[in-house]
Amino acid sequence: MTASLVLPRLIRTGSGAFGEVADLLRRCRVVRPMIVTDSTMAQLGYVDRLIAHLDEAGLAYGVFDATEPEPTETSVIAAQAILTAGLDGAPYDGLVALGGGSAIDTAKALAVLGPHGGRMRDYKVPRIVDEPGLPVIAIPTTAGTGSEATRVTVITDPENDEKMLCMGLAFMPVAAILDPDLTLSLPKRVTADTGIDALTHAIEAYVSRKASPFSDQQALAAMRLIAPNLRRAFHDGEDRAAREALLIGACFGGIAFSNASVALVHGMSRPIGAFFHVPHGLSNAMLLPAITRWSIPAAPERYADCARAMGLVGEAVSDDHANEALLADLQALNDELDVPTPAGFGISPERWQQLRPLMAEQALASGSPGNNPRIPTADEIIALYDEVWR
Repeated sequence: MTASLVLPRLIRTGSGAFGEVADLLRRCRVVRPMIVTDSTMAQLGYVDRLIAHLDEAGLAYGVFDATEPEPTETSVIAAQAILTAGLDGAPYDGLVALGGGSAIDTAKALAVLGPHGGRMRDYKVPRIVDEPGLPVIAIPTTAGTGSEATRVTVITDPENDEKMLCMGLAFMPVAAILDPDLTLSLPKRVTADTGIDALTHAIEAYVSRKASPFSDQQALAAMRLIAPNLRRAFHDGEDRAAREALLIGACFGGIAFSNASVALVHGMSRPIGAFFHVPHGLSNAMLLPAITRWSIPAAPERYADCARAMGLVGEAVSDDHANEALLADLQALNDELDVPTPAGFGISPERWQQLRPLMAEQALASGSPGNNPRIPTADEIIALYDEVWR
């Protein structure tokens, strides 16, 4: 079996890396970037800091600061209008995404819509979008999505509440800046949700049917960094060492799943986010223990490796005991990080019951469940939704 490896061209890491954004733009031959961000980044002063760096370097720029959490095509279209208008009559030649996965996903969508037009539904899976797009420089301020290192973007279609999975080389950023200082302001809930998202990426990439020796090493490295540091960062947001480990671990997880794909957790998670507006990492966390338990019989050795990489058991422990430890820790992690059940989040039980068949249909249509070690039918996905509710 062959494997195709895709990575950003440049990645800069470490405290203070944010200050090198102008140099990185020049290296990527971007002289008129459009900044894609959100109001929180503006309130925290990060947008002003970015603009100061660009002003000092004499670079022209535009700003779209209305990115939505869990972005919809509505906000993407608003940003596209600014991109299309250009800057003083000249077109933008690149995008700087500053924020969490929503800002980066929005910029990646614009990278394709800008030069190629159309609607995001035109680019969703099963289409693979390899046409050249605008260069994206991604600056994540959360340690979770790994979107700065993936050839994937997810945009919700507001007309049918479908989270559209879009994939291809056109969505891969050309560069990323990983500065842990930008993550120190994250609240506990966001730290938890994004951290479990990153852990899910690593686990699913490792057990994916599309895994390769390259993605395996990235996934295992991600688990080694994320597992011992997520609780630390949750309880002490100023723990710089934990924050940096999570940020690098999330990037490794992004590289892993971008090259091996995610699996059933993500397939089932996207419809929950679309229909009930549950943050993506939180819906992953709701699902992860139950889906892992259901999937282990099809790949016990692989899941046991996850437990060992996470530091839950030693190398000499049997696969059965390792998997017991993995399931216990995933549930304990949810408890410690205050992950609610769907009911605890406030989802109506009647609405949940009504939408299970459609959610199962959308999950299967995304293709992600087909990468799972144990491939489910629609009825089995519905049964898993029932288990997660209980």
